[in-house]
Amino acid sequence: MRATADLARSFGEAFGAGDLTWALGIAHDAGKVRDAWQRRLSEVAASGSSVGSDHKALGTQLLFKRALGASLAVWGHHGGLVDARDLQTVVHDGDVQGDLRRFFAIVPEAEALVDGPSLVPEAWSAERGAQEFGIRMAFSALVDADHLDTAAHFDGVPVRLRPPVDMRDLMARFDAGRRQLLEGRGSSKVDAVRGALFDEVMGSAKCERGVYRLPAPTGSGKTLTAGAFALRHAAHHRMSRVVVAVPFTTVTEQNAAVYRRLLGSDIVLEHHSNTEVDEGSECGFGRRGVALGAENWDAPFVVTTTVQLFDSLFGRKPARSRKLHRLANSVIVLDEVHTLPVPLLEPILDGLRLLVRYFGASVVLASATQPAFEYFKAGEKAQIKPLVVDPVRLYGSLKRVRYEWRVDPKPTLAQIADEVARQNQALVVVNTVDNARVLFRLVEEADPKAAVFHLSTRMVPRHRRDVLKEVGSLLGDGKPVVVVSTQLVECGVDLDFPVVFRALAPAESLQQAAGRANREGRLPEPGRVVVFDAADATTPQFYRAGVAKTLSFFGPDVDPDDPVVLESYYRAFFTGLNPEEQKRPQTIAQARSDLDFRVVADGPVIKDDRERATQTRDSSLAFRMIDDDSVPVVVTDFGDTDRIRELIRRVAASEGPLREVFRELRGHMVRLPRRMATGDSAVAALCRPLVSGQRQVWEWLGEYDEQVGIDVDAIGEETIW
Repeated sequence: MRATADLARSFGEAFGAGDLTWALGIAHDAGKVRDAWQRRLSEVAASGSSVGSDHKALGTQLLFKRALGASLAVWGHHGGLVDARDLQTVVHDGDVQGDLRRFFAIVPEAEALVDGPSLVPEAWSAERGAQEFGIRMAFSALVDADHLDTAAHFDGVPVRLRPPVDMRDLMARFDAGRRQLLEGRGSSKVDAVRGALFDEVMGSAKCERGVYRLPAPTGSGKTLTAGAFALRHAAHHRMSRVVVAVPFTTVTEQNAAVYRRLLGSDIVLEHHSNTEVDEGSECGFGRRGVALGAENWDAPFVVTTTVQLFDSLFGRKPARSRKLHRLANSVIVLDEVHTLPVPLLEPILDGLRLLVRYFGASVVLASATQPAFEYFKAGEKAQIKPLVVDPVRLYGSLKRVRYEWRVDPKPTLAQIADEVARQNQALVVVNTVDNARVLFRLVEEADPKAAVFHLSTRMVPRHRRDVLKEVGSLLGDGKPVVVVSTQLVECGVDLDFPVVFRALAPAESLQQAAGRANREGRLPEPGRVVVFDAADATTPQFYRAGVAKTLSFFGPDVDPDDPVVLESYYRAFFTGLNPEEQKRPQTIAQARSDLDFRVVADGPVIKDDRERATQTRDSSLAFRMIDDDSVPVVVTDFGDTDRIRELIRRVAASEGPLREVFRELRGHMVRLPRRMATGDSAVAALCRPLVSGQRQVWEWLGEYDEQVGIDVDAIGEETIW
């Protein structure tokens, strides 16, 4: 307990709560002094089974008077944060004085926690949101310290933490790497614009901490500019780390590769949801090795996904929450912010504001398609500051394409395929995995000799990486190539085609796709962007409102990359949300005010069977970035099969520290909808669970297509994540 407490204090000091987190650490296992727990421990010692008996109530009771809602961290350090109202039952449950005396005899310094002033930082009392986020941060510090201490104990080694890094040294390393990178590239018309944008943004790096907007047209060097600003800002304010969050794992992989090249693999940590495994039981993790292999972002430069970031920020389980304390005193770069889900924008923007105001963070909102967040209450309160003075001029200077519209009359996918097959080099972006597979096959049939490639998240990351590398080589050599992809190529993927075909989608997606056409501005004429609305391709449900607004603002006479009209489009879209669409953020806001972490993460109760002690919750009103729950599935038929099977064996056996194992397995994972992996469908018969629990890791037993990956009709309709 002392080691956990000391670690927790060191984490809590980053956000002014060192005394509180030390107290949580020293008291979290106090209940293990109880006779019932000790008897149960003796009973299971030989079998290795879980003790199962409650040991968290005593510490909760000890701390409640001085920590109030923050004592939820002790109560939930295995099972997760719950409802603050539950504490009233816990703290008045029986006479605990005898147990406390026994605990103080073993840990005498804990007796000082009985009386005294509040342990909760006074600043958190300014608003309910600060208190809620403070509890989350304190919980994170406790569970990370507990897990690190437990891992060190079982592995027989001291707790290993990365020593602090001087961000000024990283900034210098980044600048040197950037210069070397630019020297190795051929010049283009947009280089001067990129350089001017970089210099303008760097001029604001020494400004105060806050929320900043970085509007950067596609192809303007946004990845390098955002990273450089974050490092320079962190160095000036002596901040601890940079966390870059992007929407898709494909972009995570690409951006991480860029940053590793500039900073070194020892500095950059890549982490996304493919390996996130939640606890499956009240007494801890379904498998100790899996749990202790979870990432805690102990790195100076982290590249992750927005799903990983925000599902952790608003989650309640230890495995997700343990990394949150790393956000304090950090620069958070949100790349491609236009992809954030609209129903969750209010809590997301409020959360970012709280991180800046109370926990020493700064935030950069980066995108070529900047949403008008000020039309949300939380966005207005965040006081977002611009990093570019004249974005209209900037966008005009990087105009490199012209749009063509095929929406009336509507073509068929076969007609689009025929037109694509006649191009020397072309990219086609569609809205669903099913459409991508169909169109890929149609283009192949239209020109059997063509070099046609498919991209979707039904392919493992290593496969996608190989495809992107080969496509990039063909493009660089000027050879014929066609790529049919889901929207994963729209954000951050550095491809440059003379023509892009884009299935009708909201304006921001059309603009992002256009960023893959004439990206370097080297064509003598503008690149072409063909927007089509195929008669035999349905629009995904969550796209329909945006598509309707897009058709009312944009078309043959107005391009989607007009920043003035784009702001009007966002204003109409955001202010036109109906009451049903507002129900979710309102439910989340009320639950946060009530300190009901269960409702935030899992949704409100819709059926309560007290006799069976079960509850059914409405997850559609919960905070979750992806509504359709999914599971990571390991594919063994791509790459080094023997090596992958050995890694799978180690996971299944929970053999040794598994952090590095999961890092390696990421490149061989695909996420599939949970309902299909666990149901009675043909897909479920092809999935073998490796790790039990609420979230599982599976092995794919079916075939893996060398062109399209997991090629199963039943999951083809799923949109990309």
